[in-house]
Amino acid sequence: MSRAAAPALRPFLPADTPMLAAIFAAAIEELTGDDYNESQQEAWAAIAVDEDAFGKKLASELTLIATVQSAPVGFASLRGKDHIDMLYVHPGAAGQGVASMLLDALEKLAGGRGAKSLTVDASDNAQGFFAKRGYVAKQRNSITINGEWLANTTMQKTLSSGGGQS
Repeated sequence: MSRAAAPALRPFLPADTPMLAAIFAAAIEELTGDDYNESQQEAWAAIAVDEDAFGKKLASELTLIATVQSAPVGFASLRGKDHIDMLYVHPGAAGQGVASMLLDALEKLAGGRGAKSLTVDASDNAQGFFAKRGYVAKQRNSITINGEWLANTTMQKTLSSGGGQS
């Protein structure tokens, strides 16, 4: 009666940085090709090339790690009390509930910090995921990352007092 191990959550540790940088790059490379071209993907993934800076960014936010059998498979970070800064899942773990578990946890933590709503600047490939979870598109954005223009959409969800959808 063996089943795939359920993901678990734990806080970010500085030693996680190289693995999270690899998850970040793999997710961009393998999961965003329908929405972004190769130059855009390379510019976006290059954010994690400087692992020291990437680790400092993760440490400066509330960052949670999803693990399966103690190995990181995804991560998410909350900037301030009400903005999801990052949510990335390794392609090998995509579609297995990891992102949903991470998002549920961030919503509860944000609600616990007094946030009335959560915002996220969702990549084009992530919009459907957030929409299914009750996030509503508010505005389109064009941002420059390492000399490349990328589009995303600011989405917002109103939280109930328990951190869920109202």
